[in-house]
Amino acid sequence: MDNFSQLQAFMWANEHGNFSAAARANGLTPSTISKLITRLENRLQVRLFQRGNRSLTLTEEGSAYLVSAREVINAMAEADSLAEAFPTRVSGSLRIHTMTTFAKHQIMPWLPEFLATYPGLTVDIQVGAQYVDHFDQGLDIAIHSGVLPDSSRIARKIGESAWVTCASPEYLARRGTPVHPEELMTHDCFNFGFNSAWNNWQFVVNQEKVTIAITPKAVFGQGDLLRDIALGGGGIVKLAQFHIGADIKARRLVPVLQAFDIPAKEPIYLIYSNRKHLSPRIRAFRDFLEQKLLQAPWD
Repeated sequence: MDNFSQLQAFMWANEHGNFSAAARANGLTPSTISKLITRLENRLQVRLFQRGNRSLTLTEEGSAYLVSAREVINAMAEADSLAEAFPTRVSGSLRIHTMTTFAKHQIMPWLPEFLATYPGLTVDIQVGAQYVDHFDQGLDIAIHSGVLPDSSRIARKIGESAWVTCASPEYLARRGTPVHPEELMTHDCFNFGFNSAWNNWQFVVNQEKVTIAITPKAVFGQGDLLRDIALGGGGIVKLAQFHIGADIKARRLVPVLQAFDIPAKEPIYLIYSNRKHLSPRIRAFRDFLEQKLLQAPWD
């Protein structure tokens, strides 16, 4: 038994006046109560009770120990009462890592509403194009797309997004619209500046998946820069639908080569460290995010 069990047995015995009554009141046997108190006395190297035939009497040392024991029991009761409120209280700081484009185009539009709903919560959003496992450094949530590395983390699919080859109407009017993936080799194309599967421009040609080895005119370390150069009429880019869905709806960007698109979409995951005892702040953000993405707003 642990020290707290010994402490509880001491308090119960003092409250009920003997081992038998203390045992009956707490679903134990008299011998269990007696053994716990004996271990406590051996650990403290003092006698806490004078044992009579039918009753117990605190020794001087026992009376002094009772004062401290009550403080410990009261502190534990207070801690438990605070813990009972945790499932319904959303407060503290929530640390999130996600793609810059997802933060800007899918989180920022509704973040003020989320913060107003949970005024006791602060949010720290860290961004980067690629997934990093910083949970051991205090990260609460990561949101990323594509293939994730094998790990013990929990990855919950919250949506999926196609990748769209597109350009501005101005560029297509000036250079013509490609009608076959191989024509991309003669167009001004732009790509990411880091090693990523996103740099593979894949299409289905004659029922086979092919990769077009474009030669980018420039590369960028951030998806919004690719979007900006496409919006400015610079050329053709391939970006996630969650990133440029609004631009396509507004005809600021026009999809090309759709007849050759790969039908599979890329999953988007919400990642956290442990399935059990999920904190209220993580659960609140997860539920809010899933509600906002329920209809895949970029489609």
